[in-house]
Order: sequence, then C-alpha cells, then structure tokens
Amino acid sequence: MQRVLTAVQMREAEKAAQDQHGMPSGLLMENAGRALAEAARSIAGPGGRFTVLCGPGNNGGDGLVAARFLLEGGARVVVSLVGDTGKLTPEAKRNLQALEGFGESPRAFEVLPEAGPGDVVVDALFGTGLKRAPEGVFADAIGTVARWRRAGAKVVAADVPSGLQSDTAEPFSPCVEADVTVAFGFVKPAHELEPGASLCGDVRRVDIGLGGESTRAVSGAELFRVEEKDARDALPKRRADSHKGTYGHVLVVAGSPGKTGAAAMVALAALRSGAGLVTVATRAEALPWVMAHSPEIMGVPLPGEGPLGKGDLEALKAALEGKDALVMGPGIPRGPETGALIGDLLASVEVPAVLDADALNAVAEDLTVLRRAKGPVLLTPHPGEMARLWGRTTKDVQAHRVGVALNMATSLNVTVVLKGSRTLIAEAGGRVYINPTGNAGMATGGTGDVLSGVCGSLLAQGIPLPRAARTAVYAHGLAGDLMAQQRGLMGLIATDLLVGLGHVWVRWER
Repeated sequence: MQRVLTAVQMREAEKAAQDQHGMPSGLLMENAGRALAEAARSIAGPGGRFTVLCGPGNNGGDGLVAARFLLEGGARVVVSLVGDTGKLTPEAKRNLQALEGFGESPRAFEVLPEAGPGDVVVDALFGTGLKRAPEGVFADAIGTVARWRRAGAKVVAADVPSGLQSDTAEPFSPCVEADVTVAFGFVKPAHELEPGASLCGDVRRVDIGLGGESTRAVSGAELFRVEEKDARDALPKRRADSHKGTYGHVLVVAGSPGKTGAAAMVALAALRSGAGLVTVATRAEALPWVMAHSPEIMGVPLPGEGPLGKGDLEALKAALEGKDALVMGPGIPRGPETGALIGDLLASVEVPAVLDADALNAVAEDLTVLRRAKGPVLLTPHPGEMARLWGRTTKDVQAHRVGVALNMATSLNVTVVLKGSRTLIAEAGGRVYINPTGNAGMATGGTGDVLSGVCGSLLAQGIPLPRAARTAVYAHGLAGDLMAQQRGLMGLIATDLLVGLGHVWVRWER
C-alpha cells in the first residue's frame, strides 16, 4: 500500500525526519528541487526554455533549487519571484543567494518572455498549505501559466498545482493545470482524488529523504492508495484437488419484475470471480427471468408477493443455510418493513453480507439495525445512496468523501465502499483506501451490481473484510479499464465487465 498524507501529516513527517532522524530541512529542499528539475528536463523540447515561477514559501524555495540545477545543466532559465520577497523563508533566501551566484537574478513577473512549444513552466507558487483562492499578482501569474500552456508550453507543478487544495482535491479559482506534478516524499489526497487528480496530470512521487519511519509520527486518519500487487496477492490459489464447494456458495437476494437483470449481473459477476456456487433468492414471478440469463445460476423462490418485509425472514434464513456470503439489494422490491427485515436477518446469521442499492435505501431509514449484525457487513453506496444514508445532499457527500466514508465505517462498525471516480474503501478501524482503477465509461447502469457480485464472491472464498473489498474494487475497475481499451468509453456497458474480469484474472495468474 502507498501512504497518502494530508498537509498537516506531511509537516509532521518532515518534522519527525528532522528531529528524530537528523535530516536537515535544507537537504529536503535540495532533493525536492533536484527532482523538480529532472521532471522539467524530461518533458522539454529540443532547445526549450525553462520559466520558473516561485512564491515566497518553501515551495518557492524548491523552485529556486530547481532553477539552479537547470542552470548547472546548461539550460536556458528565466526565474521570477512572485509576491512579497520580504516573506521568503530562510531556506528560500539561502537558495536565492545560491542561484544569484550563478549570475541569474529573478525578473519581475510582468516582463517575462512568452513561453510556447518546447518550453517548460515550473509552477512553484504555492504548496500544500494554501487555504484561500489566489489573488492579485498570484492570480495573474496562474492566468499567464494557463495562457502559456494553451500556446504549447508544458507545466510542471511542485508538489501540487498552485490553486489546488491538497487535502480536499478541490480547486480554487484560478488554479494551475499541470502536465506533470512532482509529489515530494508522499502522494497527497489532491493527487489521488478528483477533480484534483485530473489537474495534476502525470503524478511522479519522488523520495526526498523522509523515509517510511517518518509516517509513524503523523496523526489523523490513515489514508492509502491500493496497489495492484496488494489486490492480486489477496486472491486464493486454486488447488488442483479442489471442487465447487471449495470456493464458497453465494446467496444473492435481488431482482423483481422489470429488474431481473440486476440479480443476474450480481450472480454472474460472483461466478466470474471464482465462487463455486451462486443461488438467487427472489419473488417467484421474477425467478425464471433471472435464471434464464445463464444455466449456471441456481434459484430459490421467495413465497409471497410485493415488497420484502418481516414475513420473508424465515424463508431468507432457510435460503442462507449452507451459504458462505450474502449479497442483498439490487432490484429488490422495497417497502416499509424492508429495513427491519434486513436488520433481523443480519442479527440471525454470521455470514459476511454485502448491502447494495435498495438494501441501502431501506436501512437508511434506521441505520441502527446494522449494529445488530453478527457477521461482517459491507456497504457499497454510490454518492446518491450515501447522501440518503448520511442525511445530507449528494453535493455534500462529494465535497467530503473521505470524511463521510470514514465516519460511517467507524460509527457503524462496517466496511464502506463509496463508489465513484477514485472509489474509497473505508474500514471500521480508521483506515481509508483510494482505488486508482476505473474510468468514466463505467458510469452506466449495472456496473455497481457487478461490483457487488465480485465482493460477495471473494467473501465466500474466505477473503476477510476489508481486504476482500479492496481486491474487488481494484479488480472491478481494472476490468473496466481493460474493456474500455476495446469498446471505448462511450460504448462500455456493465456486462462488458464480466468479460473484463476474465482478463484481470488471466493477467494476475501470469
């Protein structure tokens, strides 16, 4: 797993490196500036010029170091100090003196030459500590960077693009859009979450000498990025002497007339993800339509008709006998008793349960039913469903994704998968994982049903929560990425992911 640090945590890590491990702050800045210069060189055109814009803080000091390294390499460099030079930090002042030793004095921002194709602009105006929208000369400078980029110049940002909030990934206006962002020491939430991730361009994390030990001193939520190796290594090995019972039996409670496809996609995703057996429990009138999707799907009719309620408890408990995981929610007929039914069911069985779609909408009326669960519970809401669970607006959810997911996981003692661009996996123990796979083509009906099936399948195979959730989310997104290469974003549909999952498993077996 790759650690992701907030602005405060980054400062704590730097202080720990200095106080506990003897790493001078000047050396941290030297290493950051060198990496920034190397990134700028890597995208410059033949004979391209480098324009370095520096603010008065330590981020500007990183830019001054980068300018010095570029000059040492014989590059054509123009440097500008933007803002009040009297506010330069001590390390930035020292590096300004070192730069002037090379005969390069910073120029006024207003008289800088234009930049265009082949040129590189180094944005070192603001770092991770920005708390309000850039104004005055800083806003003018960011606007000029945008104009130069439209003219063909490339932009390299120091740590985060200026104008982007490091912790929330939300941009102020104006905000730099970078081609490359050099993340110093550790990646930040702005590098991993949207819309910040798109503004960062190609994020290149560089070691500046902090070391992994420095993160032991940081406080607050633990945030990580899921890596492919972590997801791949969680999968159980398929033994030669195994049989269908080895890989678990998933019960899928889903579907209703007109929504039988949801149940079928959950079941097929579970089968395509290695489950030995999958049974769908649904109303009798819907069951033949579900099973018609594939002969591998088994079914059990739920007696009665209409919305699921307390009268269905005994039938569902019977259906769960001998099962290893439960997936409940997609397309179910929901009524006033459905939430209570789910609470009673979870309180009576110990199998791991995945709640999605209308199961989430049902328990939103009384979240306390989740605290009665005997077994581990996974919630998989999209932003709209999370808004109903949280009692806020979808806009609020999107603005506070990490905090919302973590609060729900810890307060209810569940694992939460908050779906969307850069899906989050929050665990009750206080950790949040950011998933890097997936694409905009997956914004289509049914992809969430497929994810629920993958989650249920991995749980049935014995992978514990929250590891099963991290693996399922990564594989699901990667399946979408692989299929988008064949279908394109516009043409991607949920059942394409069933094919894509096969490509993922082959890739991971190799």
